[in-house]
Order: sequence, then C-alpha cells, then structure tokens
Amino acid sequence: MGRIGRRGFVITAAGALAGLATTGDAAARTAADAAPRALGSGRAAKREFRGMWLATVGNRDWPSQPGHTAARQRSELLAYLDTAVERRLNAVVFQVRPTADALWPSPYEPWSQYLTGVQGQDPGWDPLRTAVREAHRRALELHAWFNPYRVANHTDPSRLIETHPARRHPEWTVAYGGKLYYNPGIPEVRRFVQDAMMDAVVRYDIDAVHFDDYFYPYPVADQVFDDDATFARYGDGFTDKAAWRRDNINRLVREMSARIKAAKKHVRFGISPFGVWRNATTDPLGSRTAAGVQTYDDLHADTRHWVKEGWIDYVVPQVYWNMGFPAADYSALVPWWADVASGTGVDLYIGEALYKVGVPSQPEAWQDPAELSRHLTYAKKYATVRGHCFFSAMEVVADPLGAMTRVVADHYPTRVRPPA
Repeated sequence: MGRIGRRGFVITAAGALAGLATTGDAAARTAADAAPRALGSGRAAKREFRGMWLATVGNRDWPSQPGHTAARQRSELLAYLDTAVERRLNAVVFQVRPTADALWPSPYEPWSQYLTGVQGQDPGWDPLRTAVREAHRRALELHAWFNPYRVANHTDPSRLIETHPARRHPEWTVAYGGKLYYNPGIPEVRRFVQDAMMDAVVRYDIDAVHFDDYFYPYPVADQVFDDDATFARYGDGFTDKAAWRRDNINRLVREMSARIKAAKKHVRFGISPFGVWRNATTDPLGSRTAAGVQTYDDLHADTRHWVKEGWIDYVVPQVYWNMGFPAADYSALVPWWADVASGTGVDLYIGEALYKVGVPSQPEAWQDPAELSRHLTYAKKYATVRGHCFFSAMEVVADPLGAMTRVVADHYPTRVRPPA
C-alpha cells in the first residue's frame, strides 16, 4: 500500500481561495455574533467533535502564498473560520509549528517562512493570537497543531536562518529522505521541542495541543535513519534499537502530557496518528488490515499504548480509506479504534479524507459524493466515536463533488458544542 496519509494529498481546490481574500471584518463580526446564539439554542443536542485541519506547511491551506500583506493573510484566516461556522463545525486544528518554526513570536524558533517567504522575518502580526481570539468569538475551539521533529523539507542546513537552533546544534539533526529532522533519541532535543511548544501553551488561550502523525519519519526505500551513534550513547538497557526508539517517543508523549497539565489543566492534548497501529497478521491485537505502514514498527509510535495509558485526552486516527478498501477498510478500522478507546477516558474522533473526494487517481468510492456521509453514518454505530475531523480546510471550502455539503445536510442539522 505504501505511504498513505497527508503526505500524499492532492490539492483539488485550485482557485478556492480567490473568494476568501475578500472576506472582511464585517462578515467576521456577523459570524461571531451569531455563533454563540446558535450553540446556545442547541443545548439538548449531543456533544460531538466537528473539526477541520488548517495546514500551513508548504502553504497547503493558509496563507494562500507567502508574502501577502498582513491584512490579506488575516482576511484569509478569518474566512476559513467563517467557513467552519457555516459548515456547523466547532473546532479548527491550526498548524502553528510546521517545520521547527513558529506562527507566533517565539523566543525559541524563527518566524515561519510560510508567512513572508523568508524564515525569521516578522510578518507584522501574530497569527496565533488572532486565530485564538477570532475562533473563540465564533464559538470555535482552537487546537494548536505542532509537528515535533521536522526541521525542513530539504536537507541543507545553510538554507536555515543563521540563528536557527538546528544550525547552532547541527549534532541534533539527521538528514533522511530529502528532509531534515531533529533526532528524537537525543534528550536535549526532546526537552527543546517541548519547551518550544510549551511557549504557546503558556502564552496563548489555546484549547488543545495537537500532534500529527510524524514521529520517526515514514520509511524511505533504501535509506537509513542514521542514529547508530545516538543509540550507542543513550541506548543503555536496550538491546533492540526499535524498542529504544519507541521509548523515545513514549517519553515525548508522556512528558508533554504532564507539562501541559502542570501549566494549564484545562488544555487538552490530542494526537492524530496514521490509522493503522499494527496489522493483525503482525500482532493479534492489531486491526484486520494489510497496510504497508504500521505506526508501531515504522514510525516507532505506539499509539495504542498512549490511549491505554491515558497519556492523551483524545486521539484522531487518520482513517483515510474508503469503505471496502482491501488493505485498510474504513469499516474494519473504526471498530478497532472504538475498542481500543473504550473505557480509557480518551475521546475518539475519526480523521476523514475529504481531500481524496473527486480526485481521479483515487478509488471509485471517492468519486461518490456520498462516501464521507456513509462514513459518519457507519461510525454512529460505535458510542466510543465522539466526532470527526476533516482534512483539510481548503476542501472544506471547495466542497469537492458537494461531499461536505452532503455531510452537513445528513449529519449536522445545527451547531453543537464539542465534548467537554
């Protein structure tokens, strides 16, 4: 099956942002005024999570391109929030640390190049502060989305700003698969990335910290992630490097969870892993799948363990396949995750591949505008499933084949609050 996930997305909404750039504060104020009343009128409705990912890496969703004025960037951002309200969503998962950089004035890392086109250049405003304030005005939760270890989508440290931590500490980095990563096996790295992320937790009124699916990088054929020296130095007590790598990621998750709660008990911690932990043919505890990637083995991310231990508050597995897909059937993975989360106190939301709808290279099921609606209908069979999150915001706007409109019509008759 190969790597199936966000890294394989296809942008199907060319030109969708043209209308976004014209949305102004008047529309934002109207939405902000109406949203709390809409939620208040539906108090008896069942709480559920209705989210969308708002990706900034590579200017995937926002801003539409680097270098726009602060006013235009802000206008585009508010338009996305307004669309979330119109689609009767209640949460936006906003990518604020895409590549060891920041969409806020961080004392640890440089301003993101995706804002101005120049890493470290002040964009003239604070996108995270604006996103939090404006989301809350619209009765939307704002989940701050961080990528812990990705440094750059290239391997040339000289292209980073001179003050970048990865240039000051080249020993912290590993080049692999055409990208540059922080080495998860170095304790100083683990502490640093936590500090960088905690800065946003402490300074902003975010509702949650959100990690995506990248821990150790996805496998690349015929390439080796070179951490032999790190294992030799820090791997005492481990005879198996894979087990040591999993322990490194376990430490990141467990420690980050503790630090978030120590700083702000009400801030939730969620993770959105690749949808397959392990295949049942590999492990009897695994799912009835034949996926080419297993997070436990390939990303060294024991996602099932994190749920069972209660280290996270919610999990959003990326179940990015259609009903009946042979290698990873949606109708096999949802009950598996529902069983994993049952009785743990960890909320389960399902990540939905809106970005696949209408893409010619995708299976026939994705050419049907009702496929996603069927997903939500199926998931309702499982009480453990408490909501869904759609990848990603550009497609929530573009509404390929009318699939998002169909979801809203079939499942979101009114706005509701997210789970408490």
